[in-house]
Formats: sequence, structure tokens, C-alpha cells
Amino acid sequence: MITHKPTRRAVLSTGLVALGTVAMPGLLRAQSYDDADSTLPSDTARRNVMGFRNQNWQDHFSSLQRGAILCDTQSRAVHFWSEDESVYLAFPTSVPMTEDFTRRGMTEVTLKRYQPTWVPTPNMRKRDPSLPARVEGGDPKNPMGTRAMNLSWQYYRVHGIDDPAKVGRRASNGCFGLMNAHVEELYELVQVGTQVRVI
Repeated sequence: MITHKPTRRAVLSTGLVALGTVAMPGLLRAQSYDDADSTLPSDTARRNVMGFRNQNWQDHFSSLQRGAILCDTQSRAVHFWSEDESVYLAFPTSVPMTEDFTRRGMTEVTLKRYQPTWVPTPNMRKRDPSLPARVEGGDPKNPMGTRAMNLSWQYYRVHGIDDPAKVGRRASNGCFGLMNAHVEELYELVQVGTQVRVI
């Protein structure tokens, strides 16, 4: 009887085939979910499925007192953990257009706004004088969408969005824009004082 000792290459290739077989249904489920979700542009959803990184709150916060929000500019995701750790959410988001608009570090939610009015910052008006002076809450063209959470940094917010195509892109002047359905879910869980870290 002849026996063959498996080579390292054979073991690795068998493992990769098995891994592919196990992983493929998950990828197919993600793809079919994205295609079925009419609120997300298909390219946005696909871009973010593979872009998310798992995050542990302990890597970014010393505690979960009042909950925590992590805004990840690299994977273009907003993560939320509730104080009692019973809720963990991750949403695709738009991120600042350039490093000049990006501020990193610790801040917190200082105000929650339902159907917020949008007023462009002075610098936004300098760059684009054609911007309206304000857009009232409830207007579908409101760049802040249906909910906003002001941060302690002036002009920085986590808010809804007027154009779903911006989600997953470098498209903001410093804020993090979520799909309106997502920001509405987050808004109900966040409180004034919720800690926020931007990385």
C-alpha cells in the first residue's frame, strides 16, 4: 500500500477551497440583500459590505457611560454601542472630502435635532456663494436629512443625508452623513452626552 504525505501546498489549497465554500453563501446573501434594498444605490451598498472593519469599543473608549459612537473615516462607517452593551450597530456613512475638513479625536453629542434646519457654514458660503442661506427641516433637499446630532466641535455633526449616493464616499465638509432610516434609528438610541470618537 502506498501512502502520500500531504504537502503544505495541498493542505493550503484544500483549506482555501473549503473556506471559499463556507464564505460564498454569506457573500451571496449580502449581494442579494443589497440588490433588494431600494433605499441604497447598489454601488454604495457593495462598496460598504467589504469596507467595514469590526471594531471593539474597548480599543477606543475607557467605558460605555452614556453610550459611544465611533466614526471611522477609513472604512466609512459609524459604529454605536449602548451603555449596557445590549446594542451594537454599524452603518455606512459619508465622510469628509479631504484631510482639511477632517477632525479626529474625542468629542460628544451636545444637541439632538429632529427635522433640523440646515444653514451652511461661513466657509461653505465662501467656497460656493450659490448655496442657499438655509434649508428648512422637512425639505427633501435638506443636506442634514431628517435628524442631526451636533458634536461639541463647532459645525461638526452626525446627521441624515439628502442624496443617498453620498453614502460611502468622501462627500462632506466634515460631518458624517447616514441614510435617513439609519440616522433615525441611531437618534432614538443616542443621548446628549454620548461620547464620540473620530478616527
